Amino acid sequence: MSRLLVDADAIRALAEILTDTGLTEIEIAEKDNRIRVVRAAAPVAHAVPAPAPVAAAPVAPTPVAPPAAHPADLSKHPGAVTSPMVGVAYLAPDPSSPAFVSEGQQVVAGQTLLLIEAMKTFNQIKAPRAGTVSRILVQSGDPVEFGEALVIIE
Repeated sequence: MSRLLVDADAIRALAEILTDTGLTEIEIAEKDNRIRVVRAAAPVAHAVPAPAPVAAAPVAPTPVAPPAAHPADLSKHPGAVTSPMVGVAYLAPDPSSPAFVSEGQQVVAGQTLLLIEAMKTFNQIKAPRAGTVSRILVQSGDPVEFGEALVIIE
């Protein structure tokens, strides 16, 4: 029977990355070894309204705003450029430089749109086709998940 070797320090380091970035899962693989750490979403606490005080005169009810509509899944948009990995998005090569692209800008296929840092490596995310950047859906420093829509090119 083979023994499973667990690198507790690696697991702690990955858990710390999850906490620092707000991501829900991370995985690393090296040769035949793989470590995947998944964090459950924090439970959402619901506030229970206090009972209304008894009033001598009837009070008109306050209109309740309808719940906000869930945004459409932009990763399904035909012009969506999605993240190929989990990491941190950066819109410029460094904080003092201008952004690679801006909304309304024309881009050509292969042009760098942004960077994603994963495991201390910066990966260029390039435009898959020519078009106009209609929306940039992330900000510099935002953690991104695999498959998350980053930019919409029309």
